[in-house]
Amino acid sequence: MEKKDFEAWLDNISITFLSLTDLQKNETLDHLISLSGAVQLRHLSNNLEILLKRDFLKLLPLELSFYLLKWLDPQTLLTCCLVSKQWNKVISACTEVWQTACKNLGWQIDDSVQDPLHWKKVYLKAILRMKQLKDHEAFETSSLIGHSARVYALYYKDGLLCTGSDDLSAKLWDVSTGQCIYGIQTHTCAAVKFDEQKLVTGSFDNTIACWEWSSGAKMQHFRGHTGAVFSVDYNDELDILVSGSADFTVKVWALSTGICLNTLTGHTEWVTKVVLQKCKVKSLMHSPGDYILLSADKYEIKIWPIGREINCKCLKTLSVSEDRSISLQPRLHFDGKYIVCSSALGLYQWDFASYDILRVIKPPDFSNVSLLGFGEIFALLFDNRYLYIMDLRTEKLISRWPLPEYRKSKRGSSFLAGEMSWLNGLNGQNDMGLVFATSMPDHSIHLVLWKEHG
Repeated sequence: MEKKDFEAWLDNISITFLSLTDLQKNETLDHLISLSGAVQLRHLSNNLEILLKRDFLKLLPLELSFYLLKWLDPQTLLTCCLVSKQWNKVISACTEVWQTACKNLGWQIDDSVQDPLHWKKVYLKAILRMKQLKDHEAFETSSLIGHSARVYALYYKDGLLCTGSDDLSAKLWDVSTGQCIYGIQTHTCAAVKFDEQKLVTGSFDNTIACWEWSSGAKMQHFRGHTGAVFSVDYNDELDILVSGSADFTVKVWALSTGICLNTLTGHTEWVTKVVLQKCKVKSLMHSPGDYILLSADKYEIKIWPIGREINCKCLKTLSVSEDRSISLQPRLHFDGKYIVCSSALGLYQWDFASYDILRVIKPPDFSNVSLLGFGEIFALLFDNRYLYIMDLRTEKLISRWPLPEYRKSKRGSSFLAGEMSWLNGLNGQNDMGLVFATSMPDHSIHLVLWKEHG
């Protein structure tokens, strides 16, 4: 057939085809396919793939592809990565999608990382760690053995754990190796705090002492309390040491000389916790950079200015019940912006700028749960049987870890949290080292540690 005649015939056929019903069109195509040979069927197959199997990720501009991908959940995106190399390349480079997925898991985001493929890898690492937490496989345990009497005081800093015991000794341990670095003779220890050069101990003999690690020598002795010293804190820059005692007082001392600068009164119960911390917010009573002293007893938290005035006035007293019907747990968190403490009613968070209660978190059966650590994303809690991790964004417990029968302490000195930067968000680097430590009835120290990534 001549080309001109063919084109005229094709026009007539096309007009007729368009006038048919869908069923008639289908029958026409079926008949034409049955009359086609191999060449025609191959041609049909190639053109159908172009018309019906369009790869939108390949055809769309990259920005539009990223916008569409944001509507899919991470698990679906991982499945989509298996479609083709092109899809895997585009989806893996969608930084915003994977950053959001990491944030939703409680992961920290470093915007300075420029590698477009970095955040998918981080997400895969994050989802593994969160699965380990959910399946109770994220931690492992070990023990420190060396004391011959009950261990009442613990303090952790930068991979080192200090323990104070009724065997009249204090030891400094490397948590990663379990080795004892220093062991010095002391008095009975109810509280300990240390740095590279020295150890400060509060004792049941009503005194405080400062010891040199390298020689074991007593550098300073602080006398003045009439009851056991349950908590100590100090600041070398201010040359100040603070102490809380069973005599219901808080004392402020000159760290270098041992002279008592001030005695703060107002507590009507044992002072079980003192915290010396720099303020990070502004209010009518303090400015950012001011040092603040917090002291806590069974029912109240008191806030004091750090000054050497003899008649120092308490700035504020916080409690969860005016009639003292509800007691506070002997753990106190203060990061310069928020005060957090647990009670039988739940976990209380105060705004330090206004002293207002921001929220009360009440997970199921909270009456026996105590606070260990509190961050922007996670909180670390425990009771007689388990260690718990709570996602503070949902206020739900996301993990638990069984604990042995550890030594109980009403003052909260015989257990502590380890590394706590991960409470502000995991990042793949801060989920290592010590999570929790507690003294045991056999005088050993039970450690809960992060398990290395699988």
